[in-house]
Amino acid sequence: MAPEVAAGHFWREEGPGPLSGYAGWMDDFRDWIRERWGLLTAGLVALLMGFWWWQGRPVHQSAGILAPGDPVQAAPESRAPWTFRNHRITPLAHFEIRARVLSIERYRFDRASELSSLDFALGWGPMSDSRILEAFSIQQRDRWYFWSAARMPLSESEVISHSANMHMIPATEAVANRLRSVRPGEIVELRGQLVRADGKDGWHWASSVSRADTGDGSCEVVWVESARSLSR
Repeated sequence: MAPEVAAGHFWREEGPGPLSGYAGWMDDFRDWIRERWGLLTAGLVALLMGFWWWQGRPVHQSAGILAPGDPVQAAPESRAPWTFRNHRITPLAHFEIRARVLSIERYRFDRASELSSLDFALGWGPMSDSRILEAFSIQQRDRWYFWSAARMPLSESEVISHSANMHMIPATEAVANRLRSVRPGEIVELRGQLVRADGKDGWHWASSVSRADTGDGSCEVVWVESARSLSR
C-alpha cells in the first residue's frame, strides 16, 4: 500500500531521533544545576577565597633585623610635573627603601584608587625583626596603618620612625604586576619618587617627606619606578 501524500510530501511515523536522548540529558543537567545552584556558588566562592588567601599568605622570616638601613631621600633630579591618569604628578623627592612588608591593603572604590590600589605598611631597622614584630598587632584600613602592643618592645618614637604606611603608584604595568605579587613578610626594595598628585576636580594627595611625623598627611605617596622582592 502506497504511503499517503499531502502537498507533495510523504508522511511516515518516526521513532525517537538520535538527538532526543541528548536533549533529555540536557534537561536533566539543567534541573540538577538549578537544584544545586546555591551549593555550587558557595563552593566557587570558597575556592576563589582560598586561592586569594594562598597568593597573599604571609612569608615567615627568621629572627633578626632583615632591613637594617633607613630609607634614602634626596632632592629630585627634576621638579617638572607630568600627567598620569588625568592627574598632575609633581615630584617632591627621590626615594629608595628596603623594608619588610608588615601588611598589605588593597583599595578599589575610593578616590585615591584611581592612582593607587595598594598600600604597603613597611618596617625597617628594628621593625623588620620577627622578635620585635611578634609583640605587635598590625592592621590597615581607610588608607591608614594601625599598630598596637600589649607590651612595648620599642619606644613609640622608634616605632614611628621605623615604620610607615605608603601608597603605591606604579609607574608602569610591569611594576604594578610586581607590586601585586608581593606578600606580607617579604623584604622589598622600592625605588622612585615621593610625589604630590592633583586632580582636575581640585582633589589632591601629597606625600609626607618625613619619617617621624604622625597623623593626617604622614603617609608617603610613592611613584614606584622599580620594585623587587629580596625574599625569593
